[in-house]
Amino acid sequence: MKEICIQNKILVITPVRHIKGLPEALESAGEVTYMDDPSLEEVVSVIGEYHAIFTNPNKSKVFIGQEVLGAGRKLKVICTASTGTNHIDKLYAKKLGLRVLALTEERNVINRISSTAELAFALTLSSLRHVVKSHKSVLDGEWNYEKYIGRQMNCLTIGIIGYGRLGSMYSKYCKAFDSRVLVYDPYKEVEDTEIQQIHSLDYLLQESDVVSIHVHVSEETIGMINKSCFDLMKKDVVLVNTARGDIVDEGDLVDFLMANEDARVATDVLTDEIRNREKSALLNFANESEQVTITPHIGGMCREAQEIAYGHAAKLLNDYFSNEYK
Repeated sequence: MKEICIQNKILVITPVRHIKGLPEALESAGEVTYMDDPSLEEVVSVIGEYHAIFTNPNKSKVFIGQEVLGAGRKLKVICTASTGTNHIDKLYAKKLGLRVLALTEERNVINRISSTAELAFALTLSSLRHVVKSHKSVLDGEWNYEKYIGRQMNCLTIGIIGYGRLGSMYSKYCKAFDSRVLVYDPYKEVEDTEIQQIHSLDYLLQESDVVSIHVHVSEETIGMINKSCFDLMKKDVVLVNTARGDIVDEGDLVDFLMANEDARVATDVLTDEIRNREKSALLNFANESEQVTITPHIGGMCREAQEIAYGHAAKLLNDYFSNEYK
């Protein structure tokens, strides 16, 4: 193992030193340099000396694309402590013969991580009960419930788009609150008899008081929630997105919110949040509207979730280097 450590240099471009046991796990795989929140230019300037990048999209403004990969003359592997990989140009990495390690298919590990589904449910309740707005009103000296009359979940229909790991967890939380739960996922079979599987997305959008998104970003899902979808939704719908910002057309969403003052959105993600967050139509609209709640991609950012996810990612990296030198 000592020989392996000498040969490998690992650049960590996301904060990790606060995670219990992680620095030790990474340092057992090689010589580690920590850059908690570097710029793209800073990474490009040093990456040529490293064999591995360790990252996570939640706290990084660096897109691992041609600029980074092209400068990584010694680079062998990219390891991301996430299920999503849209912060990496995987096609270009493959062209260069680089390995991408992610948690996407590590089912035994990610099935233990419920934090993103829990946040989706927290955003749902917070939006239905106007928690953020009413809190601000109290700080402004008000004490008046009339503007903050909310909704009761056992009287509502919750529409879930995507019934993978997180969508199925979120459905259980909603079911526990006695909501009517509809699920749309053409690739999954819902076996829970208390949940209604819908084979028409249009029907789900028309029926639902809350629409929660739980799909991976892909060519099929980019922009899938757009004007045609908003035209079908209830005028006071709550849209919850803890998946990826690119799944929702933000321009169409802002138009819908402007036309329907009782509609709300609660999101943990924005379109192109790593490279062009300041250009986000939704973020700009949020500065002038109380219809929007945005959290900074904190879905997986629980102490326990980080220890599980980052720890396993470090194990994948360690295993990669161990196998390389067998």
